[in-house]
Amino acid sequence: MSRVIEVYDYLHTIPELGFQEYKTAAFLAQELQKAGFHVTTNVGETTGVVGVYDSGVEGSTLALRADIDALGHIIDGQPCAMHTCGHDAHSAMVLAAAEELLANQCIKKGKLKIIFQPAEEIGTGALAMINGGAIDDVDMILGLHLRPLEETSMGKATPALYHAASQRLKGVFHGVSAHGARPHLGINAIDAAVAAITAVNAIHLNPTQSYSIKATQIIADAGVTNAIPNEATVIWDVRSEFNSTMDSLLEKAKSAIIAGAATVGASVDVTNYFAIPAAEYSDEAIDVLTKAIVEVYGEEGLCPPIKTAGGEDFHYYIKEKPSIKAGYFGLGCDLTPGLHHPQMAFNKNALEHGKDILMLAAQKVLNA
Repeated sequence: MSRVIEVYDYLHTIPELGFQEYKTAAFLAQELQKAGFHVTTNVGETTGVVGVYDSGVEGSTLALRADIDALGHIIDGQPCAMHTCGHDAHSAMVLAAAEELLANQCIKKGKLKIIFQPAEEIGTGALAMINGGAIDDVDMILGLHLRPLEETSMGKATPALYHAASQRLKGVFHGVSAHGARPHLGINAIDAAVAAITAVNAIHLNPTQSYSIKATQIIADAGVTNAIPNEATVIWDVRSEFNSTMDSLLEKAKSAIIAGAATVGASVDVTNYFAIPAAEYSDEAIDVLTKAIVEVYGEEGLCPPIKTAGGEDFHYYIKEKPSIKAGYFGLGCDLTPGLHHPQMAFNKNALEHGKDILMLAAQKVLNA
C-alpha cells in the first residue's frame, strides 16, 4: 500500500470536528517531525500545526495547506463526526508530499512550510492560523480539494478551483404583540419578515456576474397560535462569484429588508456574519499548478478552471495578506454521490496523483 493511502486510511478512522482535532493534529505533527520538519503545534491557540523546512539557501517560502477537520452528521439519530468532505484525503496528500520532498532532498532553496489547518467547515480556522503567524513569511500558498464527479473525473485536475464568496444575512424583525382577534392593535412580525423576503427576491444585479440570495430560515413564535408575534428572525444565504458583487448585494439586501419591514410599520436589526471571501489567485501560482498537472496527467488531463458556489476559508489567506501568491487545484477522483453526503466515496488511487502534483509544484517553486 502506498504511503498516501496508508495515511488517508488512518485519518479516516479518527474524524474530529473543528478545533477538536486533537488526535489528528498530534499524528500529523509527529509525522512531520519524523520527516525532518521543525514543527509548531497549537498555532493560533488552536489545533493548528505548522511544519517548516529551511534549505539554508536564500529563496521563497512556499506553503502547502490542508484542512484537517471532519463534518458533523446525525446517523440513525446519533450525532457523529465523519470525513465526508475529503479533508482526510487533503491532509494525507500534503503529508505524503512533504515527506517525499525531504526524503529525496528535492528542496534546493528557500523554505517549505506545511500548514495543517483546523476548522475549515466552520469558516474560522484560516483566520486563527493567520492570527497565529502561519503565513507571516509565506510568499506563495497552494491548496487543493477533491472534486465531485459532475465537475471532473478520475485522471483529471483543474489548476484553478474558484469558490464563491458566501455570507449569512440575519434580520430580526420587531413588531407589536396583539390578540389574534384584534390584529389592528398589533404589528405582525411575520408580515414584516415576508415583506422583506419579497423585497430581497426583487433585487437584480448584473446577470453576467453569478450570485444568489435566498431565505433559508425563518423563526417566529408568540407561544400560542391565537396571538400575533412581535418578533421574527430570517436568515438569508448569500453567495457571489466576486467579492465586489458580494459587497453590492449585501448593501442592496440590507436596504430591501429595512424597506420591507417598514411597509407594515415594523423595525428590523440587520447583521451579516460567516463571511467567506471569493477566490482570487495569482497567474504565477496557476501556471505552476498547470505545469504540474500536465506532467502528471498529460494535456488531456488538464481541466479548465472550475467555478463552484461553495465556499472555502482558504481565501482568507489572500484577503488578509494581499501580497501572497495563492493557487488552489481541484482533483478528479470519481467522487460520488457528493461532498458532505454521508455515503461520500471516491477512488483512493487519485491520492497518489494529487501527492505528485503537490511535489512537482513545490519543486518548481523551490528548485527552479
